Amino acid sequence: MSNAEYDVIIIGGGPAGMTAGLYASRAKLKTVLIEKGIMGGQMMTTSTIENWPGFPGGIGGPELMMRFQEHCVEYGLETDYGTVEKIIDNGATKTVVIDGKEMICKTVIVATGAVPSKLGAEGEAALVGKGVSYCATCDGAFFREVPIAVIGGGDTAVEEAIFLTRFASKVTLVHRRDQLRATQILQDRALANDKIEVAWNSVVDGLESDNTGLTGAILKDTKTGETRKIELQGMFVAVGVTPTTEFIRDLVDVTDDGYIKAGEDTKTSVPGIFSAGDNRTTVLRQVSTAVGDGAVAAIMAERYITELDD
Repeated sequence: MSNAEYDVIIIGGGPAGMTAGLYASRAKLKTVLIEKGIMGGQMMTTSTIENWPGFPGGIGGPELMMRFQEHCVEYGLETDYGTVEKIIDNGATKTVVIDGKEMICKTVIVATGAVPSKLGAEGEAALVGKGVSYCATCDGAFFREVPIAVIGGGDTAVEEAIFLTRFASKVTLVHRRDQLRATQILQDRALANDKIEVAWNSVVDGLESDNTGLTGAILKDTKTGETRKIELQGMFVAVGVTPTTEFIRDLVDVTDDGYIKAGEDTKTSVPGIFSAGDNRTTVLRQVSTAVGDGAVAAIMAERYITELDD
């Protein structure tokens, strides 16, 4: 018999983590979910989810996550807050260190997601909250009737550019190539919007500011090397994400950019540790795929525990 306090410890309270918590608790596994920030993850800063099945017209991210949490509580999922510092593999048990406190469990489901990547432009860090943002739905309303830019060319960048036209006088979509990477329907919407102008083959070479905050950006042409200035009061960076896996990279196999190597069965290189959601290697990172991962991870954890106890 092990001395585990829990059957399952879930790290991360987004869609993947909550779904894992729902499935594990419903299976009568003693489970606790640890979240370091806001329960609900990045969905708490998403205004509308248009592609969640069963909700024509969309549903607000916070509303959906509140429903997730209520459903988890219905089955008795325990939740707690803290930052996981590391995980120790003891074989039949795992030790999870949370803010210096040790918790023992049989299995761990890592569902910590990913965070927006920084642009790396000089002055970027100093201007966060003073014109530079990584969340259009969080900060878009602060930029009414002023010119802004969105940096990137993928789905997130184009979605944010479209969303920000509700507030800004003009949105410049800055993309390093001559073709967007976003899905065609999003491209069509953006290119048909009179408020959106695309700066093709361009990267941000520098930022300008005054005592009040961001005033402009220097764009560099990736083909000619020429630079030009555009006036801005807001800049939204959407150039990708970085997986939140620093605490476990020395324990399980990860890719060069930090994603946990785990297949569709969510199993990592360490037996008893599973990866669900945006932090694992996958071809798509959406709420629906995170939910699928969470369900699979919980079932895999249950099977692992059954075999362990046998």
